[in-house]
Amino acid sequence: MQTLLFLLGALILTAAPAAANITKIVIDPATSQSPVFEGRVFGPNGNVGPYEKLRGKAFGELDPNDPRNAVITDITLAPRNPRGKVEYSMDVFILKPMDLRKGNHKVILDFNNRGGMRAAVFNDAPLTNDPKTAADAGTGFLMNLGYTIVGNGWDIGATDGLTITVPVAKNPDGSSITGPSYEYIVFDNPKSVRYELAYPAATLDTSKATLTVRERLDDTPTPVPASGWEYVDEGTIRLLPAGTPFTQSHIYEFTYTAKDPLVAGIGLAATRDFVSFLRHAKADVAGTPNPLAGDVRDTFSFSISQPTRTLNDFLAFGFNQDERGTRVVDGMLKWVGAGNGVQINYRFAQPGRTERNRQNHLYPEGVFPFAYQRTTDHLSGTIAGRLDRCAATNTCPKIFNANSSNEYWVKAGSLLHTDSRGNDLRDPESVRFYLMSGLSHGVGNVTTRGNCQQFLNPTSPYPALRALLMALDDWVVKGTEPPPSRVPRRADGTAVLVDPRPGYQTGMVTQKQLGWPAIPGVTYTGVITTRYYLDFGPKLADGIVSHYPPSLDKRPAYPIFVSKVDQDGNEVAGIRLPPVEAPIATTTGWALRREGFAQNDGCEANGQHIAFAKTKAERMAAGDPRLSLEERYTTHEGYVAAVRRAAEKLQQQRLLLSADVERYVEQAQASHILR
Repeated sequence: MQTLLFLLGALILTAAPAAANITKIVIDPATSQSPVFEGRVFGPNGNVGPYEKLRGKAFGELDPNDPRNAVITDITLAPRNPRGKVEYSMDVFILKPMDLRKGNHKVILDFNNRGGMRAAVFNDAPLTNDPKTAADAGTGFLMNLGYTIVGNGWDIGATDGLTITVPVAKNPDGSSITGPSYEYIVFDNPKSVRYELAYPAATLDTSKATLTVRERLDDTPTPVPASGWEYVDEGTIRLLPAGTPFTQSHIYEFTYTAKDPLVAGIGLAATRDFVSFLRHAKADVAGTPNPLAGDVRDTFSFSISQPTRTLNDFLAFGFNQDERGTRVVDGMLKWVGAGNGVQINYRFAQPGRTERNRQNHLYPEGVFPFAYQRTTDHLSGTIAGRLDRCAATNTCPKIFNANSSNEYWVKAGSLLHTDSRGNDLRDPESVRFYLMSGLSHGVGNVTTRGNCQQFLNPTSPYPALRALLMALDDWVVKGTEPPPSRVPRRADGTAVLVDPRPGYQTGMVTQKQLGWPAIPGVTYTGVITTRYYLDFGPKLADGIVSHYPPSLDKRPAYPIFVSKVDQDGNEVAGIRLPPVEAPIATTTGWALRREGFAQNDGCEANGQHIAFAKTKAERMAAGDPRLSLEERYTTHEGYVAAVRRAAEKLQQQRLLLSADVERYVEQAQASHILR
């Protein structure tokens, strides 16, 4: 994160609004559909009616001299059109009631993940950028409420789904810009023989680049000699002799001089301008009508993982203020992004990278500030917060920042709500924080282990996220106070501090401190991501990384923590969904890799489902300290009753909707627990 920009956070922009930045919108009749979902009708008693799908492209331009755009790294080095503007184009998507008068006049920006839209999870529907059939609507949750759902390309790394085209930055004389770039390479298969670089190499001289390899993260990297690899072309490398596969699950790191950086930060401005266009414009410059003209009263965003981190930067760089000076997004529901940013506003940006406990630690993703409110970084002396710019312009949204347990274990998630010394912070007026206890980054398949040692964690966050969306809507539209934050705190004794292990990319949480039970057949190492104050070079404030990768030698770490666990190994802090409050297993947000895949290194985004024994006799024979299902619930009916109590308690706290309460109970009734 460019530190200098945060020091300017108090600047109130007063420049007059420029011309509309979305110059042209083109709806493709071949890929649009009206009605969509086979004409399915939505809303209580069908009052919302059918929906239509509009797909196409939007074209925009940015004034690089506007202070709102000048924060984009290298925008002044991008080519300009005759009007002095920098151009871009992007895919766009609109799903709306055919009769807008029957909708709720609210837009959800489905801020896509690597080009893939995600809001369908609210509908328990298949993930697709091209819904067509009635089944693609799932339960129709969002459509029954009358929301319009929109999306746009923003990620330069997205090659499928919603994409964006941005210019290449060049030196003033037209020559290529060059600079250091870094690739962290892991193939969890034995067959991959090539690796595609994020940017073309400036030279094919292998002596000007470095390739190393190691088996596990804590091992010392071993250089691969220049005779052991080659450039296939300026964008691809391979091992020698040709056809040699990269060793399965080994870590390769490649440092080289790249050329022709994309102006990736344009994706932030493009998102700002698309939403603002839909909200305020009557038509584009050519007179093509805005499909939502005059309809939008409130705007929300929903994001999962990478785009959540991007929205952290979207706020920090001031992009929630449009060129009219007005707020762009009113309410943000942000899932699994922790306090990290994304590598979008740097030269040679790689926004597709994500840090986890075995990957990508040495990219500028976890850079101060982590919290929303203004704090002092005791390691750098910088004073900043992610809300600085929007607070100065009165354009901050209401925010729900929800995370799984995985973000605390692999992305230092506690820094969202602490200062740089690890002390609890009071919630900002406009932000609430929620830990989904014991959940992994995604919803795992409980019948498989993947690369991990235990079965994967299948607990879904989406029932709670549906309730949080409704609470966020009420907060934005009605001013209804939201459910209070639910996260581990040092003040209430639910936090367990991490030992950072200086010089290593991961720390550890001791079994005793966490309270983790000794479960037969389950390895516990306590491996966890650490957060160091890294030196990326003197030009980081300008969006330029010159120390790549940065050294860990003698670098200080920020204190971080996770939630304590109960006698079963389930987390005590946060929102304990019925699978955690009325458990049939220990569920975790962390996992370890199995044999053949760098055994005992962290298993990245995955969590574990470690089932309880059915009877006391079975658990005693196994030496399992966790109570059996029989000891907990006695009968199947006792289990169903426990699930109902857990679900209804969350409903009273506005953390579950009534339909999801009944769904939990129905699932418990249909299960074979103690039958």
